[in-house]
Amino acid sequence: MSLALATLLYEWKRYSAAMVALAFSGLLVLAQVGMFTGIVNSITASIDRSRADLMILGPKNDSLINSGPNGLPERIQPLIYLNPQVVEVESLDGDGAPWINTPEPGKKAVRTFVNTFDVDPRPGSVTLPIDYPESVRLALLEPYAVVVDKTALATLGTHLGATASLNGKTVHVRALLENYANVDQPVVYMSRDTMRLLGMGPKNGKTGPLMVRLRDPAQAIAVRDQLNSIANGAYKAWSKPDLAAANRKALMGEQIIGIFLGFSLFLGLLIGVGITSQTLRGAILASIKEFASLRALGVSLGSLSKIVLELSLWVGVAGLLATALFTFGVYLLAAKFNMPMGFPIPWVITVVILLTVISILSGLFSLGVLKKSQPADLLR
Repeated sequence: MSLALATLLYEWKRYSAAMVALAFSGLLVLAQVGMFTGIVNSITASIDRSRADLMILGPKNDSLINSGPNGLPERIQPLIYLNPQVVEVESLDGDGAPWINTPEPGKKAVRTFVNTFDVDPRPGSVTLPIDYPESVRLALLEPYAVVVDKTALATLGTHLGATASLNGKTVHVRALLENYANVDQPVVYMSRDTMRLLGMGPKNGKTGPLMVRLRDPAQAIAVRDQLNSIANGAYKAWSKPDLAAANRKALMGEQIIGIFLGFSLFLGLLIGVGITSQTLRGAILASIKEFASLRALGVSLGSLSKIVLELSLWVGVAGLLATALFTFGVYLLAAKFNMPMGFPIPWVITVVILLTVISILSGLFSLGVLKKSQPADLLR
């Protein structure tokens, strides 16, 4: 065991403030990334959990974020069937409409705007999410039946079995979903027939993104490339993983979100370096006689500097472990309140690099204290 690691294990209380500072610097960034990624995951939940292997978007749509739900000509759908691997193609149509609940006596009506998505309730349909219970599928077969996530009940002022006005027509809440929470805006799901009865859905010969199921899902990348090679600019095929990554990138690229994350990275670096370096300086000063003893034994100042830098790296490792623990706690707390969160690997790597840089800089800023470790001080 190295001297630096032994020092950290034996005198961990002296370095605990540095570890906590590093942990909160990482948590500051990861918590925001987790929240924003959760927003994307909630928006695309119906796609991510569908039986589709490919998605067909408009040629100018680089993601589903801010791209508009209905943008493909209806003539595109039959063209996708020309590929022999394609077995099913259905559109995922969305819309938006005013929602007015049916208030209980003595309570005010809730008026809000909701997003709506249709689902084909046929058994095994490509648009039917794989985690929909059979009871939900059967409920959607009823005309004017809608389902919502249970976390949206309070926002919509409704409950299971209640009625409401959606786009000026009466609908019935027939079932509740789990893990479809949307922290951005309430989402109401219904069958394709119900959406048409409500006067919503495709308009002017345009449909939503097309969901494509293949005979062999392992051929998804090859079929994607084949479809794009013959698209002639009419559409663009995406694999689900590529589309999910594009959605996250699009949201993170939003100006206000980019400012938030950039400021968090800067603030985390500033606070982390400030607190960690001061903690290391204080701990080294508290052990200055031990360092002076090492110099009296012939250990060079350069070797002592290496020990301090190694010690700062071990503090960084401890801070990373604390960050993982705190982030997991935040994830569990968010899950308790049905708030989706996600932690993309690139951002996790970014935080690891950030905390490593903080620990190294803090170690470098603390090296000046070693000049006070003069062997002559032992005689005082």
